[in-house]
Amino acid sequence: MAAAAGGSRAPRRPALLTPRGNGDRTVFLFDRRREQADPDEKVLSYGKDNYRAFRSAVCQAFGIPSDETFVITTTNRKEITEENFSELVHDGVTLYLLQSVDQMLLLATKERIDFLPHYDTLVKSGMYEYYASEGQNPLPFALAELIDNSLSATCQNTGIRSIQIKLLFDDSQGKPAVAVIDNGSGMTSKQLNNWAVYRLSKFTRQGDFESDHSGYVRPLPVPRSLNSDISYFGVGGKQAVFFVGQSARMISKPAASQDVHELVLSKEDFEKKEKNKEAIYTGFIRNRKPSDSTHITSDDERFLHNLILEERDKESFTAVVITGVQPDHMQYLKNYFHLWTRQLAHIYHYYIHGPKGNEANAVTKEISPFNNIDIQISLFEKGKVPKIVNLREIKDDMQTLYINTAADSFEFKAHVEEEGIVEGIIRYHPFLYDKETYPDDPCFPSRLNDDDDDDCFLVEKGARGKRPIFECFWNGRLIPYTTVEDFDWCAPPKKRGLAPIECYNRISGALFTNDKFQVSTNKLTFMDLELKLKDKNTLFTRIFNGQEQRMKIDREFALWLKDCHEKYDKQIKFTVFKGITVRTDVLSKRMQSPWTMYAAIEWDGKTYKTGQLVKTTKTHPIFYGSIEKFYLYGDHDGDIFATGGEVQIALEPQALYAETKIIPISKLDRTVSDKVVKKYIEDEMARLPDKLSVTWPEGDELLPNETRFAGTPIGALRIEILNKKGEAMQKLPGTSHGGSKKLLVELKVILHSPTENKEIISHISQHGGKWPYWFKKMENLQKLGNYSLKLQVVLNESNADTYAGRPLPSKVFKFTIVEGKPEKFLVGLLELPFRIGVPFSIPLELQDEFGHATHLTNRIRPILEASGLTLKHEDIPVATKCVIKGVTAKGCVNSCQGKNFNLKITLPGLKEDTQVIKIRLQPGPPRQLKVKPDSEILKIENGTAFPFQVEVLDESGNITAQPELIVHCKFLGASDLPVYSVDCSNGGTNILTGPVIHVQNIKKDQILKARFEVLNCKDVPPVEKIIKLLPSSHVARLQVLSMNGQKALQIKHQDEISCVAGQVMNKLIFQMYDEAEREIPITAAAAEKIKVNWTPKIDRELLMQGLLPDVKVPTSVKDARYCLITYLDEHVSLESAFTVRPVPDEPKHIKCKLKGSNTLQMGEELQSEIDVMITDQFGNQVQTMTSACVNSLGVSGPGLDKSNLKITWQESTQTMKVKGIQYKPCLLGSKELCFAWREFSDFIRVNLVAGSPAKLQLVDWPELEKPVAVINGRELQRPLIVQLCDQWGNPTPEPNVKINLTKSSNLKLVPSNQQHKTDDTGRANLGVFSIHAPRGEHILQIKASYNKAILDCLVITVNVLPDPEKPICLNVKYDKSPSFPAGGTFPDFMVSVLSEDDTIIKNINPARISMKMWEAQSGRVRTPVDVTTFSCSKVKDDKEDGFFYFRDKVVPERVGTYMIQFTFAMDKTNMLNSEQIIIEVVPNDPVRLLPDSLPATPAVSNVRAQTSRTLVKDLYLHLMDEYNNHTGLDLVGKIIAKIKSPNEDFEIPQFQGKVNTVEFPLENGSAEINLVLAEDSPGRDSTEYILVFEPHLPALKKPLEPYCLSFMFYNDSKKQQLMATLTREKDQLSKSIDLYRKMFDTTNQLVAEMKCQVKEAETREALLKNELKKHQIELPQTNTLQYVDSLLKKKVLEQEGVMKQPRRTCTLPNYPKGNQDILGKIAHLAQIEDNEAAKVISWHLASDMDCVVTLTTEAARSIFDETQGRQQVLPLDSIYKKTLPDWSRPLPHLRNGRTFFRPIGNPVFARDLLTFPDNIEHCQTVFGMLLGDTIIIDNLDAANHYRKEVVKITHCPTLLTREGDRIRSNGKFGGLQNKAPPMDKLRGMVFGAPMPKLYSTISAQIDLLQQYRAAVIKFDSVNKDLDLHLQSLNTPEMQKRKQELAEQEKSLKLVKQKLGMTPALSDKGAESLLQPIILDISDTPIPPKRMRRDTVKKLYSSEEWISSTAKQQQQQELQMAPSELNGTPRKRKA
Repeated sequence: MAAAAGGSRAPRRPALLTPRGNGDRTVFLFDRRREQADPDEKVLSYGKDNYRAFRSAVCQAFGIPSDETFVITTTNRKEITEENFSELVHDGVTLYLLQSVDQMLLLATKERIDFLPHYDTLVKSGMYEYYASEGQNPLPFALAELIDNSLSATCQNTGIRSIQIKLLFDDSQGKPAVAVIDNGSGMTSKQLNNWAVYRLSKFTRQGDFESDHSGYVRPLPVPRSLNSDISYFGVGGKQAVFFVGQSARMISKPAASQDVHELVLSKEDFEKKEKNKEAIYTGFIRNRKPSDSTHITSDDERFLHNLILEERDKESFTAVVITGVQPDHMQYLKNYFHLWTRQLAHIYHYYIHGPKGNEANAVTKEISPFNNIDIQISLFEKGKVPKIVNLREIKDDMQTLYINTAADSFEFKAHVEEEGIVEGIIRYHPFLYDKETYPDDPCFPSRLNDDDDDDCFLVEKGARGKRPIFECFWNGRLIPYTTVEDFDWCAPPKKRGLAPIECYNRISGALFTNDKFQVSTNKLTFMDLELKLKDKNTLFTRIFNGQEQRMKIDREFALWLKDCHEKYDKQIKFTVFKGITVRTDVLSKRMQSPWTMYAAIEWDGKTYKTGQLVKTTKTHPIFYGSIEKFYLYGDHDGDIFATGGEVQIALEPQALYAETKIIPISKLDRTVSDKVVKKYIEDEMARLPDKLSVTWPEGDELLPNETRFAGTPIGALRIEILNKKGEAMQKLPGTSHGGSKKLLVELKVILHSPTENKEIISHISQHGGKWPYWFKKMENLQKLGNYSLKLQVVLNESNADTYAGRPLPSKVFKFTIVEGKPEKFLVGLLELPFRIGVPFSIPLELQDEFGHATHLTNRIRPILEASGLTLKHEDIPVATKCVIKGVTAKGCVNSCQGKNFNLKITLPGLKEDTQVIKIRLQPGPPRQLKVKPDSEILKIENGTAFPFQVEVLDESGNITAQPELIVHCKFLGASDLPVYSVDCSNGGTNILTGPVIHVQNIKKDQILKARFEVLNCKDVPPVEKIIKLLPSSHVARLQVLSMNGQKALQIKHQDEISCVAGQVMNKLIFQMYDEAEREIPITAAAAEKIKVNWTPKIDRELLMQGLLPDVKVPTSVKDARYCLITYLDEHVSLESAFTVRPVPDEPKHIKCKLKGSNTLQMGEELQSEIDVMITDQFGNQVQTMTSACVNSLGVSGPGLDKSNLKITWQESTQTMKVKGIQYKPCLLGSKELCFAWREFSDFIRVNLVAGSPAKLQLVDWPELEKPVAVINGRELQRPLIVQLCDQWGNPTPEPNVKINLTKSSNLKLVPSNQQHKTDDTGRANLGVFSIHAPRGEHILQIKASYNKAILDCLVITVNVLPDPEKPICLNVKYDKSPSFPAGGTFPDFMVSVLSEDDTIIKNINPARISMKMWEAQSGRVRTPVDVTTFSCSKVKDDKEDGFFYFRDKVVPERVGTYMIQFTFAMDKTNMLNSEQIIIEVVPNDPVRLLPDSLPATPAVSNVRAQTSRTLVKDLYLHLMDEYNNHTGLDLVGKIIAKIKSPNEDFEIPQFQGKVNTVEFPLENGSAEINLVLAEDSPGRDSTEYILVFEPHLPALKKPLEPYCLSFMFYNDSKKQQLMATLTREKDQLSKSIDLYRKMFDTTNQLVAEMKCQVKEAETREALLKNELKKHQIELPQTNTLQYVDSLLKKKVLEQEGVMKQPRRTCTLPNYPKGNQDILGKIAHLAQIEDNEAAKVISWHLASDMDCVVTLTTEAARSIFDETQGRQQVLPLDSIYKKTLPDWSRPLPHLRNGRTFFRPIGNPVFARDLLTFPDNIEHCQTVFGMLLGDTIIIDNLDAANHYRKEVVKITHCPTLLTREGDRIRSNGKFGGLQNKAPPMDKLRGMVFGAPMPKLYSTISAQIDLLQQYRAAVIKFDSVNKDLDLHLQSLNTPEMQKRKQELAEQEKSLKLVKQKLGMTPALSDKGAESLLQPIILDISDTPIPPKRMRRDTVKKLYSSEEWISSTAKQQQQQELQMAPSELNGTPRKRKA
């Protein structure tokens, strides 16, 4: 259909206007200046590169006058001018002749285009095919590819971006089509051409391809990467349209263009071009005016007229019209319209709704870049209203559900590698009351319906189920098949975290990546997103309020999740823990325990507890009841928040429902009120007794909870029983109760006590009809206490107080009897002690006349009296307790222990009003403090202590004491005064003293104040006294003076004194003064108390004169001397100190100091500074120098570069600073610098090291100019070790420099490429890599940067070759046309193993390939365990090389669907599987008629009862094939039933209706049979007859055997019943005997097979033993295995020793065998044992040793191209083989069996010395061509002799001597070119030596020993198995079974005799036919292996092919039973 782009007619071949010469270009021209112009194109061939001449040629060709105005344009309306002529006019271009550039195109044109696939088609072919759909229908994703193109096309729109998908399925408008239309920028014809080129991505559209962009510009970052930059690879559009349909029509109009461009691609046209051998990737673009549909002539495309008509008002657009829509796609689009539109809304959710998504509560915004996309989908069908949906209106796509069910979100960002950015969001979906709010995805259903059965108990699972957390978006568009399960920081923690574990299942998320992450070309999967995100270098940050914050993401997430759980989850709180129980009402034993019981829950803000009334919802019926307990599955302890749970309720009203129900808590009705539930219960209970009505006719009414005095009477009671309606009743409602249900009223008065409830009064009253229920008045209730008067309704006679489990109405009056008025009193217990002035209370106990404790009724004033005391007290108020409060006493007690008094108490108004008690009164609490001496002013010398006498008194003046009675004295008036305190707790008095009182620097008398107070006693006022403090006369101050000439200078404490270093200080004067500044003379005693720290010895005489010892000044200015003088006596400790600071002397030395490292890099200045200072004789720096001293400083050293040397003066440090030290290029190492100043000098050493890293070098690596060849999947030859070097090539030991290995994207390194760092030597070992990449050259770059500078990188070119030995897939060929009848034979399967280069791998062991078959089961994906495995068939002559055949494999005998899969064992663990082949096994041809199940033998009679005459009822007969499969479903016929007798002269019974035959229809291979004998039917009593069912099927040529069923006929019904019982017994015995016989039959077969195995193993062992004898290995008779094991170890060690022996090897690297057609380099193809011969032959072939030999020229050419011609190659298919030598030809001196002369020197053909490890035939061809008839001989003399003789009779070939000489075939010898060099000069290009012969001998012995060992083990194993099995046959159990079989056979014979069964039938009937042939194979010859295998296979049931052996016996029983009935058992094959 590509031709249709130019119109419906075939294009006419344009005429060439001018002849074409060399260098000419062909131009196609359309004249569209006028409508009358020629519609066809013209071809102009033109050679000059000049516009003016070209225009003239055009005018001449079209006959246009030279003065006429017109323009020549391209199809894109670019005018051709002189400036752009060379650029636009090229070979094959199509041009227009127009009146103006913007002229309307009057007629359509055709533009030739080529759209050869881009080379990326080959390069990127490794990506898997599009739409690997992972179980989902891929059609929505195909449509998404077209929407991607439209989004990219409309990205520059300023208004609405309209995208329409029209499904045109209206038959009246043509065949079905799908159209995708957008209002984007449109495409020019060149851009449309580009679109057709496969894999022309936007990045490769350059050069020859005109691009949509001047150059691809990456869009600026936007939120969620919604940049519409999603049309990427140049693949998806083409794949999508041809996935949907067979043809695509592209219609596009770019903006500001007058023309519409149209291109058609179709499968039909491609096939047509291929058939006609035309160029396939060529076609025409039709350029036309808008709305012009004249070229549409096919009725199948009538809808296009309307589509094209819509072009009129569009400025720009693109329409993709797909026709030939696949029928299944069309059905899917129509039937699942809502589903796939919902998927599209999910894919483009954020393009449609903006970065925040479809928020339900968001305010509608104006049109913006994020809500101006309008994607509309329309479905048009004939006769139906169009379905139109806008994706913006879809509210149930998954992202909308995620957004609107989330309560909070957690946003983050991930930075990957350089520019890779991933925005992420995690949403929290809380649990609300009774359900998870996490939305359910139809593709991942995670939860069951809430309305599940009540009996279904489920442990709660996570809300998210098995779904991963994150969906992944690329540039804002969903990538559907890539999800990310989680990250480490958001995955459920292994230990308990901040939030419960179930919260982690309530989060969903989305990841938004930019375009720095690779996706597959079909945009279905990311390549490596998860790998990069989980890389350790990926940085995660949180986005908070739009700001990126770097913090611990795991901690932030955990806190956020905890906050969400606490804020938003509304879970059920289970409270009031009641214990753990087991629930037996749960059916599943696993779920019966543990269950935790609770008494209450808090749910949805409400509390539900035990006893609360509730109503259920979503139950049938609705229950009303009260809560008994709550259950929660699991072992819990205490309160817990949880989901789910169950509640046990007691159904209400319990009078009607005495049962409980357990339901899920979620089924409680939270909206119902208690009022509604109670109303329901009340309505139910309305008619039952409800309450009692009590009246008091005679007064004395007892009120509830009334309090009465003892003896008060309770009046008479009148009672009525009322129901809820208020009606009085005397008996239970209903008529069936009778008199026994009369109601009585029982009265009881009960006294309650803490220990028991005592019944005081009990009466029963009944209703008399005319009088009510009545109780008389009750008196004399005098005992105090709480009483209950209970009225209870009871049933007559039984006195039961409950009915139907519900208590009958009752009423209880609670009352209390209390004491009377007070008459007397007693004094209670008093609280001791009693103290002066402290109030105390006197408790009194009042009693009534009965002695009951009572209380006052009126306020009373008591009277208290005691001798010697003054008493005060309060009145007694009216209260429950009688207490005299506030009693206080005052008086003298004379002692701290107190004094006794008698106290008289009188209460006026009582009968007994007086009581006397004895009390003891103690002193009261402290109230005053007394201090002695009494004088107010006290004198104390400074530095002394003073004692005080203190006493503590109470308010009466008594000395008192109490605990913690502390007297405290505080001195005021100066700082740091002591505080005195003393404890007076024992006696109330004590002496108060403390430390001395000392005031600093007192010069005169000072007044102080002493304040005395009692701590913790605020009631005691403080006492103050005045203290006069006198100055001390002791030493108070020291003074030191220094004599400076005649002047004495005072040295103050801590002064610093400067002195010249090394001098002595003398004449130091010392003085002492007291506090009044009076000088104290230094006495001998005082001198002893004076100490100094600078000398241990002091001259006491000088010290008494006031002189201190001399002080020596330190020599270093850093060592200041601290001088301390101390004075210490018993009163004071004084000190005076000063510091002597040395100052430098005159200059004496120079000193140099290096600040920093002494290491200096080559080419750089020393970074450290050198300070030069001038010092004195002691090394102290002289501080008096000036800047002029720098002129005298000089610096020198070998190799020193002084060009940048700088010397500066540092005023602050008084030093000279030297900078700019550097060296010229020289040897590295230690360097010495000399510094000189005046006559002084000093030296410094620096370490010169290598410079900064500037380049990289590979260590021990060959030259990198040539590509490194490596086979795909294998390792490089050596590790990559990188060394850092400076610019002079010195190795730089720079550690931790990052080394990066970059590669192309399609190159994979194993191990994965990791960043490396250099070690301490500057080296980085990148290791040895395995290369995985497509075939071709690939670049590895080793890069490094140092200090942000890029070092010179290393480039390694790797030439990757495919691995011809790596299997990647299995190719299976077989005949797919035939069906597979059960038990038949499969067609031959031909299997081959394909390698990486798509070639067949040969030389594979057939045992590694197997065929597996199993029965398919629904829901099972993996291969089951019970599979049948077949091995490869034996090789036949017609076997192709590399193919493996599976012939004559038996089809399973059971009908069903089976899976076949071929497996190749690559190694012990890895298997390569083919695609699974699905086969349907169909039934075979019908062979018999069988029932569903074995019917019992009927026993019938001809009596009247039909049941006794029924032969068979509901018997279903089916057509069965040989293997008992139901078959013949397409057959129609009939079954004729008749009765036969063993003897023809017998009477034959008749069927009902007195007929002899009955016909039954046979349909679908089955027939239903119901047969009844006729009443009074003829027949002989107690006779066995046969019921015969004959099938009549016209469609079958061969008639089927009838089905026979024997039955017994009787004339007597009683006898018939008896015989029916015997018949059943006979059937049971027959079945049991049959099973026993089958078991013994199978046992005999198994024994036979085991004996065969033993015989084979024995033969194998003997054969191998003989082979070992041939190899001189004798085996002992005993302990054979131990001997073989030890011998094997010995031989293996010998073999390893031989292998380790040094031998000659070829060190020339071989060429990688990337193809099976590559044999390798010549040097590796052969081996030579003789060293001398190897040397001379290798030298002779030196120029060919490096040559690679290939089987084909194609392989040789491939190597040539890969190595760019550097590698010499030799293809074997280019060798002329007729000239090759005959390897069996004799030497030249031998002719026709005669020796012409006797040669010397042992001549031999050189080729005969070669051995070939592999490919012997090919190697003989190679070396036959290279060596020819070259001969090896001992020396040159022998060679000359040999040649001289040979030339006499024939041509002499080249001669090589073992000494290294060569005589060419022309006779020339001598010279260096004919002399072989020594072996070491051949540089490893020498043939290797073969393994010693001993190696092959030992290897053969090891192989034989291993085989023999395995054979011995196998023989022992099968022998043991046979012995065990034979023993099992003789066990008591087996003997018992044999005995049981004999007994049952005997019983069966007796039963048959009783039945009177016909002997003939018994012998020849169905039973005898079923007798299995018991095979005794003990003496039978062993059959061949194939026959034995078939025998064993047939012995077992057909089910064995598809099921495990555990079912064999059961299936055998089922299989054999129908055969018994039919009487034609299937014959066994033996």
